[in-house]
Amino acid sequence: MLAGKKIIVGVTGSIAAYKSALLIRLLIQSRAEVRVVMTPSALDFITPLTLATLSKNPVLHQFSNPVEGTWNNHVELGLWANACIIAPASANTLSAAATGRCDNLLQAVYLSARCPVFFAPAMDADMIGHPTTKENISKLKSFGNIIIEPGHGELASGLEGPGRMAEPSQIIDQVSKHLEKLNSFKGKKVLVTAGPTYEALDPVRFIGNHSTGKMGYALAEALASRGAEVKLVSGPSSLECAHPRIELIRCTSAQEMDEHCRRIFPEVDIAILSAAVADYRAKSIASEKIKKTENSLILELEKTPDIAAGLGSIKKPGQYLMGFALETEHELEHAREKLLKKNFDAIALNSLRDSGAGFGYDTNKITLLARDGGSISYDLKPKREVASDIVNFIFEKIHV
Repeated sequence: MLAGKKIIVGVTGSIAAYKSALLIRLLIQSRAEVRVVMTPSALDFITPLTLATLSKNPVLHQFSNPVEGTWNNHVELGLWANACIIAPASANTLSAAATGRCDNLLQAVYLSARCPVFFAPAMDADMIGHPTTKENISKLKSFGNIIIEPGHGELASGLEGPGRMAEPSQIIDQVSKHLEKLNSFKGKKVLVTAGPTYEALDPVRFIGNHSTGKMGYALAEALASRGAEVKLVSGPSSLECAHPRIELIRCTSAQEMDEHCRRIFPEVDIAILSAAVADYRAKSIASEKIKKTENSLILELEKTPDIAAGLGSIKKPGQYLMGFALETEHELEHAREKLLKKNFDAIALNSLRDSGAGFGYDTNKITLLARDGGSISYDLKPKREVASDIVNFIFEKIHV
C-alpha cells in the first residue's frame, strides 16, 4: 500500500525520537519516498545525519539555508506528500498544531498539508492526561487529523502509564490501512442532500427550518475524500465545498430538490438524504408582500413532494439508499417505521432531546439502523467524525 507513496515524517523534541529512525527504515523498506522535517528541539535527541542516511534525502529543520542562500518551501512540501506522520508528537507540537502556532518549519508544513496527517503522541503520563493535552488532541481530531494512540508502559521518567509512542510497526499498519481506505469509494457515484428547503409565502417570507447543512456537507467531503464522485444537492446554506470531486447543486424549494434528485438518482450507486425538507408549502404564493392588516392570518398549506419515498419507489437492485430521521419522541419506533416505509437500506436517527445534536451544532449524536435489523449507537462527536462513521457503516454494508 505504501509503495510509491510520498511520506513526510515530522520529528519533534522527545526521547522517543530514536523510534523515528526505525519508522523511516520501515517506510523505505515499504518502498515509500520519505522526506524528514525536524523541529529545532528534535536536534537534541537525534542527529539529522542519521535520519538523512535512512531516508536517502536531506533532512530539513529550518526555513532557510543562509550559507547556500536557499529556502525550504513548506507549501511545496505540503502539496507533495500523500501523508504526513508526526512521530513522536510532543505536547508542545500538539498544542502548536491545535492552535495554529507557526514558529518552526514543521508547523508551517503541517498548516500547508492537504494530505492526511497522523500524530503519534509521546510524553509522560501526567502530560498526556492533562486536560489541556486532551483538549488539543480532541481539537486535532475535529480538524480531521488521525491520532495514533500512545501505548502504556515504562516511561523515560521512570513512571509507568500511558504516553509511550506507538511502535513504528503499529504506525505503519495504521497509515497503510487509512491510505487504503482513501480509495474505498473510488468509482462510486453518490448523491447527498443537505440543508433546509424554503417554501415561499410571498416575495419576502417563507416556511423553513433551522438546518444549516453542516451534516450533509460533512458527508459529501467524507465520501469525496475516499474517492467517490459526489453530487451535493443543497438547500439554502452559507456553506461552500472546495473538493474537486464534489459538484454542488443549489436549490431552494422541496420541488426543486425533488427534481434534481429524480434526475440524478438513476445514475448513482449510493444516495444519502440528510436534507431537512419542509413537509408543507403554501397552496398559493402571494405575488406581492402580504400586508399586516388583520390580527390573524390563515394560510392554506399542501404537502411538498416526498423526496425520500419517491426515490425509494424507483430504487434499483444494487443501489444503496440512506435517510435521516430527526425525532423528538418515540425515536427508535418512528425511525424504524420511516426506514421501512421509505424503502431505505439504513437510516440515521438523531434526537432533538440530545444536547449538542440537531440543527445548528457542529456536533451530532446518531444511531444507525439497518434494514436487516441491526443498529449502532455513537457518542456525541464533531459532525466531521459522524460523517466518517456513517461512511464506514455504508462501506461495510456494501462490501459484505
